[in-house]
Amino acid sequence: MNPSPKSPASFVVPTHWTGEQALAVLEVLQALREAVWAVHGPQAQQAWRDQLVPDHGPPDFDPDLPF
Repeated sequence: MNPSPKSPASFVVPTHWTGEQALAVLEVLQALREAVWAVHGPQAQQAWRDQLVPDHGPPDFDPDLPF
């Protein structure tokens, strides 16, 4: 299976790491996540909401049209 270009699996992860090395990387990533969240959490949440909500309102509703 080939990962898509946007897939997290498209990053090259060394296969020779030990379990301890992989855990160390995960711990650093978690610490980075927490640090970024502490500084930018509310702004990141708002940016996420803005991406999920369409820029336009709901479509016009015509009760006479079948669905």
